[in-house]
Amino acid sequence: MSAPESNPSKLGAVTDDAFADVFSGNATYAESYSGGGLSGIAARGLAVVTCMDSRIDPLSVVGMRAGDVKILRNAGARVTDDVLRTLILATHLLGVTRVLVMPHTDCRMASADEWTMHEQIRQASGIDSRGIEIRTVADQDAALRTDLLRLSAFPLLPKDLVVAGAILDLGTGRIRPIV
Repeated sequence: MSAPESNPSKLGAVTDDAFADVFSGNATYAESYSGGGLSGIAARGLAVVTCMDSRIDPLSVVGMRAGDVKILRNAGARVTDDVLRTLILATHLLGVTRVLVMPHTDCRMASADEWTMHEQIRQASGIDSRGIEIRTVADQDAALRTDLLRLSAFPLLPKDLVVAGAILDLGTGRIRPIV
């Protein structure tokens, strides 16, 4: 069996200029790297589900550091099937005993409805994305409550798993608990 063909226009050499900043940054990071002794266990027993938004530094937001927390990120900080899959592993094998779901203010996922988001993608790129669910959020508090309920009711997670939700305010850096 032969290897699948790749699209050479999308695959660049490791030295490609598009990633020069990444490899340079890594070289600097590696010079003072001290995480080699950490285990894969969440030392503080916490998993944080948050948005992929690059303005969020999840460890700093919750006052923790590398090795303390499992971080799961996606658009809108939603409890998706993949988040549930990951939390099964994290809770049963990697020391997670509590989960904080933490969406944020000024989120693109809360800026438009599903149809509008698909239309914006079509206008920006020409592709029709309607075959996938974007999972936009009209009411962040309500969506967060639904996701917390989904976590609490999921039968493959431990019955004693503690779940909480909070919305990160990107203007102040504070999190607002949702009950």
